[in-house]
Amino acid sequence: MKNKKIIIIGSLVFVILIFIFFMIFYLDTAKNFKIGNNITSQELVDKILKINSYEATIEVDIKSNKNENKYVIKQKYNGTNENSQEVLEPTNIAGVKITKKENTLTIENTNLNLVSMFENYQYLSSNQLDLNTFIEDYKNDDKSSYGETREELVMRTTNEQKLIKSLYINKETRKPVKMEIEDANKKTAVYILYREVSVNS
Repeated sequence: MKNKKIIIIGSLVFVILIFIFFMIFYLDTAKNFKIGNNITSQELVDKILKINSYEATIEVDIKSNKNENKYVIKQKYNGTNENSQEVLEPTNIAGVKITKKENTLTIENTNLNLVSMFENYQYLSSNQLDLNTFIEDYKNDDKSSYGETREELVMRTTNEQKLIKSLYINKETRKPVKMEIEDANKKTAVYILYREVSVNS
C-alpha cells in the first residue's frame, strides 16, 4: 500500500515537473517569437520609426465629398533637410515638383521651366502623403499602436488634425505596402499604394 502511494505521488510530481518545464519553454518561445527573417513585431516597428531616407513611387487616391482624384507621385526623402515629390500622372500636371530644402519650399514645373520659391514656409512638415510625416505622427501620439495579420504589420496613429492613419508593412520584405488616412468620421480620405519603395534606416 505504501509503495502504491509513493508511486502515485512520484508520478504526480513527475507530471507537474514536466508541465512546469513545458510552460517555461512555451512562454520563453512565445516571448521571443520572431517574424520574417528573425525579427519581432516590435523590432519591425522600431525599424520603420528609424527610417532616415527613402525613395518611393506611390499611387494616391484622394476622396472628398464631391470628387475623387488619382495621382502617381515619385517621392524622395533625405533626412529632415531635404525631400521632394514629383507628379508623374495624370499627364496634365505631370512634371510638377515640390522640393523642400531646409526652410525653402520650391514648386516647379519641369515641363514648362517655371519655378516659385517660398522662404520659411510654415507648413513644410504638414504633407500628409509623406512616410516621414506618418513616422513623426506615430512618435508624437501617445495612443499610437500596432497590430498584425498573418502577412502584414499594421501601425496606427492619429495626428493633430484628427486624421486616423494606418500604415501596412509587409512582414517578409519589411517595407510599406499601403497607407490609409481616414477623417474623424472614419471615412477613407486618402489611400496610398506603394508601387516601389526603397528605405534606409
